[in-house]
Amino acid sequence: MTIEEKVLQMQNSAPAIPRLGVGVFNYWNEALHGVAQGRATVFPEPIGLGASFDTDLVHRVADAISTEARAKYHEAQRRPPVPEVPPGNSPGRIAWLTYWSPNINIFRDPRWGRGQETYGEDPFLTSRMGVAFVKGMQGDDPHYLKVVATPKHYAVHSGPEPLRHTFDAKVSESDMLNTNLPAFRAAVVEGKADSVMCVYNSVNGVPGCASADLLQKRLREQWGFQGFVVSDCGAIGDIFRSHKYIATQGAASAAAVKAGTDLTCGGEYRSLIDEVKAGKITEAEITRATERLFVARFRLGMFDPQDRVPYSKIPYSESDSATHRQLARQAEREAIVPLKNQGGFLPLKSSVNKIAVVGPSADDPVGLLGNYNGISSKQVTPLEGIKQQFAKAKVQYALGATYTATTQALVSANVLTAPERDGQGLLAEYFDNPDVQGQPTLRRKEPRVYFDANMEEPAVVAVVNGDKYSIRWTGTLTPPATGDYVLSARTGMWNRAGKIRLFLDDKEANPSGPAGARPAGLGPGQVQGPRRGGPPPMQLDGGRNYAVRVEYTQNGPGGGAEFNWIPPAPVMLAEAEKVVKDSDVALVFAGLNGSQEGEGHDRGDIDLPETQERLVKAMIATGKPVIVILTSGSALAVNSAATGATALLSAWYGGEEAGTAIAETLAGVNNPAGRLPVTFYKSMDQVPPFTDYSMKGRTYRYFKGEPLYPFGYGLSYSTFAYSHLSAKRTSIGAEIIATVKNTSSQEGDEVVQLYIAGGSEEDVAIRNLRGFQRIHLKAGESRAVKFPVAAEDLPKGKVEISVGGGQPVSSTPHVKGSL
Repeated sequence: MTIEEKVLQMQNSAPAIPRLGVGVFNYWNEALHGVAQGRATVFPEPIGLGASFDTDLVHRVADAISTEARAKYHEAQRRPPVPEVPPGNSPGRIAWLTYWSPNINIFRDPRWGRGQETYGEDPFLTSRMGVAFVKGMQGDDPHYLKVVATPKHYAVHSGPEPLRHTFDAKVSESDMLNTNLPAFRAAVVEGKADSVMCVYNSVNGVPGCASADLLQKRLREQWGFQGFVVSDCGAIGDIFRSHKYIATQGAASAAAVKAGTDLTCGGEYRSLIDEVKAGKITEAEITRATERLFVARFRLGMFDPQDRVPYSKIPYSESDSATHRQLARQAEREAIVPLKNQGGFLPLKSSVNKIAVVGPSADDPVGLLGNYNGISSKQVTPLEGIKQQFAKAKVQYALGATYTATTQALVSANVLTAPERDGQGLLAEYFDNPDVQGQPTLRRKEPRVYFDANMEEPAVVAVVNGDKYSIRWTGTLTPPATGDYVLSARTGMWNRAGKIRLFLDDKEANPSGPAGARPAGLGPGQVQGPRRGGPPPMQLDGGRNYAVRVEYTQNGPGGGAEFNWIPPAPVMLAEAEKVVKDSDVALVFAGLNGSQEGEGHDRGDIDLPETQERLVKAMIATGKPVIVILTSGSALAVNSAATGATALLSAWYGGEEAGTAIAETLAGVNNPAGRLPVTFYKSMDQVPPFTDYSMKGRTYRYFKGEPLYPFGYGLSYSTFAYSHLSAKRTSIGAEIIATVKNTSSQEGDEVVQLYIAGGSEEDVAIRNLRGFQRIHLKAGESRAVKFPVAAEDLPKGKVEISVGGGQPVSSTPHVKGSL
């Protein structure tokens, strides 16, 4: 290759070199909990997988993800031509074979928006989950990688999100070695990860992607890493623009390559050509980086006949398959953490005839999916799951509240009526043209306006042109009470090829106003992106039937449409109180969504949003039994629910089968046993300043106060007892054995946890998780559980040991000893 060709191969969108038989390749792909390109199985968000405390489950999930990645890649290769310039990171594009997952940063502060992408706050739990994920992704073939896994963001990164391009994380060597590095070391040394992503921020004064200490000394020299390092997107530019560490783009690029960053996400490395000519970096250093990238592509089998590569035979039918859907359901079953179950109220008794379901996440399919997700062909909301599981009960639904005062919700079926009074919902008509013209090719009733072309629903794919089509929804909207409502129709994020219009009684609602008042390509009344903000409110009369029509046209690939609203807060609350008072039990679904936490934005506090706090308190005030189910990617200070609710569950962002798994748990079909992978604090008073990267006072390892719920905590419908603790030193460290017995009449899982405390170091942790096993015990069954402990995981001096269903506190069954 020429120097120019080598440099162009060192960017995420690598062009073809036809004379050498090198094809186009895009390194940027995401797969935290499913392939994040187009239709794919959506598993629970990683924080939920962390709550499972089940490494075998995480390995199976990662194996399924990489199977779908291979299926999608090879299907794309069978449908040439592959574009010369790979498209950007947008839904529905080609899935390639290098994946920037898992995120194994430590969730040290509950406000961090991306904490949901991690496995929690503990280095040992994160290490075990990270290794399982990497191995599941990369496969076990002796010659070929299934895909390349890329642990990120190496090595210190956990917010604040708005400061990530300029922030300098000051970290002690003790915190570096004991908190931030263990998971990365395990992923590289044990998991054999073939790639690592470096961070935006600086670490102790040096931008992460220019740090020879992190990328050369620790990663390559100490750990023996042989793969390639990729920057986070735009991080090379940050070295000189944001951190002011080096004066020019060329110098920043040269510094990054010299430090060991082989690939940039972006185009910054084009400046390397001039740097080589100026003698600032050698061609040999460029060659070294290029070789590392091509070794990965060779190991993926990209230059071998496909019949030699076993993974090339994976059929496209594996993507979003029924088998993987069942695995997604099992993953959410294991992720659910019961936090309170007063008087054994759960599982619900068969005598429950009337169930009220309220809350913003009860019937929100998008809210189940978390971030960095693909889209499955079907999502089961909690409301849908409950109706299916409790088919003989009367299930009533009310929104109750939106996530926040400015967050919109999908207009749900209970206020919509199809034409000719054909039940709840709307008539949907699909047209094989972008003009809503002629006869529809598909007519059917749908519960709401919620469409995503990437779901590739077979009934739609069979009759609609994938690039040019249109949809019309018609019916009536009946507001529950008079008031000011925000109504909007919107297409998917960045969908410039789609337009949408909303009509009430044949009059266009919220027209767009003068030209230029909206982003190009948006239709009247449409707002692009997440469900927040929107047009001004309009007054609607309660009980009046408004003829509603939504017309959506798409003149390019992909697309999506929603019809959303924000009803008046008093109206939502009154409707919820009405259905709860007419029910035997209230199921309140509360939590967060992407508008409160995610990449680029953190939470300002850890409380439940005010709209939902009012809802929870109002439901408790009815006097009916209240079960609160939390859907979030982080800890919440749910003091009202912890005190006043009858039962409390954390279900996280549970993926495509969340509704089914939650309903099965409420019914007792699933006996839950998840454990908290993070500490639930009582208030912000217990949390140190966000920008302070010292671990002092953070996480269960260093927090000396009383949390709302501790790390490792979780209940079950079964009960367990511990006995016969044995601890002895061995040639490699220690061996700990304890007996666990299921003392109940119901079989179930128990998460057996080993904690070790002690040591003479000044900054020693209160205790450390050093082992865990999720086991299944029949009623009355006992089992001895063995934990080998490496010497480096044992503190110096006397060691305190506990084995139990959580940390050694009075509310958790455990047995203690010393070594």
